Amino acid sequence: MPNGPAYTKILERNRAWVAERTSEDPEFFSRRAKEHRPRYLWIGCSDARVPADVLTQTEPGEIFVHRNIANQVVATDANLAAVLQYAIDVLKVEDVVVCGHSECGGVKASITGGAPQVVDNWLAQLRTVIRLHEDELAELNGDERVMRLVELNVREQVYNLSRTTVVQEAWGRGQTLRLHGVVYRLDEGILRDVGVSIDGSPASERLAGAAPAAARPLADARAG
Repeated sequence: MPNGPAYTKILERNRAWVAERTSEDPEFFSRRAKEHRPRYLWIGCSDARVPADVLTQTEPGEIFVHRNIANQVVATDANLAAVLQYAIDVLKVEDVVVCGHSECGGVKASITGGAPQVVDNWLAQLRTVIRLHEDELAELNGDERVMRLVELNVREQVYNLSRTTVVQEAWGRGQTLRLHGVVYRLDEGILRDVGVSIDGSPASERLAGAAPAAARPLADARAG
């Protein structure tokens, strides 16, 4: 069966990328093939407009990635559980980032309905987030409501992450592990911290349930 032009273009771009990389650094690929020591685990949305390495300007090998519709952390998701355990127990990443984004189709569908059946089933937890914050969300309309739900969803998923067995066991043995929540604005290109980070200490556990701080660029959050 002949290859379509879109698929062929992917292969062509790959070869051009390899040629560019090796012309700049002949050992680039051989060096990366020898080790896998990412510094971060990224839990993001499957949306094609939110590629983790591009947004963070990380090199191949720096960031371990798990993506699903609407960046959900579901305790019964075996895929997520396997990624989480490998990243924390084997790779020893120290920072896990949950990233939501504006114009998220999954978030919109959780409000309006109409998603295909399997997708709709996946969004069940997002509808729980809506119920938990029903009063606040009811006061907002349109894009403001969607954007606020994106932020609230990130916060809830960071909290869900903190309650997983893998994370709890890592903290129990004294492993350095920090959880963060960020939101990506498609119209700005900026990652913004949503004011919830947890590192296993009692103070950060309380922060998980606190009202969010005003969103600010991630670089500013690190500086502060």
